[in-house]
Amino acid sequence: MVQLTLPKNSRITTGKTWPKPEGATNVRKFQIYRWNQEDGKNPSVDTYFLDMDKCGPMVLDALIKIKNEIDPTLTFRRSCREGICGSCAMNIDGINTLACIYGLDEIKGDVKIYPLPHMPVVRDLIPDLTHFYAQHASIMPWLETKTNRPAKEWKQSIEDREKLDGLYECVMCASCSTSCPSYWWNGDKYLGPAALLHAYRWIIDSRDEATGERLDDLEDPFKLYRCHTIMNCAKTCPKGLNPAKAIAEIKKMMLERAV
Repeated sequence: MVQLTLPKNSRITTGKTWPKPEGATNVRKFQIYRWNQEDGKNPSVDTYFLDMDKCGPMVLDALIKIKNEIDPTLTFRRSCREGICGSCAMNIDGINTLACIYGLDEIKGDVKIYPLPHMPVVRDLIPDLTHFYAQHASIMPWLETKTNRPAKEWKQSIEDREKLDGLYECVMCASCSTSCPSYWWNGDKYLGPAALLHAYRWIIDSRDEATGERLDDLEDPFKLYRCHTIMNCAKTCPKGLNPAKAIAEIKKMMLERAV
């Protein structure tokens, strides 16, 4: 069930229905969330129709076609089109994912597109990720060292490097955190799956020399322990990562540290 943070005292209404393309025989219906805080209107869901014989295979292709050919006011983020930047994360057919790598053939029936759930909306399909990025910055997402810098590089064994697989690939799209009920309930204090995945990535990096400080910072009733292993994060990650496993490993390190 999609949960959205709506403007105060508002409700989603039925918006504009755009005409079907003339002469098209392969038409598909798109229902897209719209909201512009500047016009003072309630959020709405506008309806568009596309000739699928003249549209690319991905959801992002459809959004770009709608913006270019039907409604230039439709607003969304996009950049790389390769699932690398994380810009086009949104809720598509009830799933948090990246529009650029989610195929239209994976969706049955009408295509329903909303912004990422339970986040303030800037406009249309663009969520406000200010708090999300601040949480990521709080876990010190960089290599922290105390010894003298080597002349060339910090060396790492092949085995230690392999420990980072499944962690460094995160593109910070926020799909996992915005699918997590624990994050919906405690997003002001709980760091969420994405930030904790990145925290673990630096905790286990053999080159990092601030493991103790990193674990000390996470020793908090809310930052780490609000995770209830619901597993939405692993299920929805468009990169196939498992933030829940990373969080469990941090908890394990906390326990071993306390013994």
